[in-house]
Amino acid sequence: MILIIQYIAVALMAYLIGAIPFGLIVSRKMYNVDIREHGSGNIGATNVLRVLGAKAGLITAVLDLAKAALPVLAAGFIIADDKIFVAGYDIHVQFAQVLAAIMVMVGHNWSVYIKFKGGKGVATLVGGMLVINWFVCLVGLLVGVIVILITRYVSLGSILGSLGMLLVLTALVILAIAAPVYLIYGLLAVGLIVFQHRTNIMRLQAGTESKLGDKSARISL
Repeated sequence: MILIIQYIAVALMAYLIGAIPFGLIVSRKMYNVDIREHGSGNIGATNVLRVLGAKAGLITAVLDLAKAALPVLAAGFIIADDKIFVAGYDIHVQFAQVLAAIMVMVGHNWSVYIKFKGGKGVATLVGGMLVINWFVCLVGLLVGVIVILITRYVSLGSILGSLGMLLVLTALVILAIAAPVYLIYGLLAVGLIVFQHRTNIMRLQAGTESKLGDKSARISL
């Protein structure tokens, strides 16, 4: 029972931290702008970048990444020594990390602070994966950056980068290098990324998706 309560605490903590709408906070504090009323209306770093510029976009990205990494780190400390064995392996800390990482993304995408609206979860995926497996995170980032540099589509880079993470994570699990429970995180996280980018996918197919560097959404400050 105590362990269940601890897991509930991890999930609640991760959700409430993940739900902090840093994109909205940055836009209001720095420029007195409600980012939800401009560009795509998304509170994520990409829309902040397009509407307000590189400085605000970078600050938002770093804060969103940090709000994902910190709960995943904290999850291991919240869970006590009561172990959970699956196939002979103790997974109680790994499961707590996965739970925290997923709930951070849920909080970011559907924030209780802004009527369950939010972002698309890319920076929170990166933050969570950075703690869980930095190598997988690095590979995904490299794939995403390369795709963005070649195509100038941030959405496409985000989707393919997350899929790259999933493929590498799957390989590590098969090779018994990573804990199998982490594959649950990979599958759910990538599923959330693709779901949140469903309208971007439609625009990519139609050839109407905005490219990086497009300043049509930029507002005068």
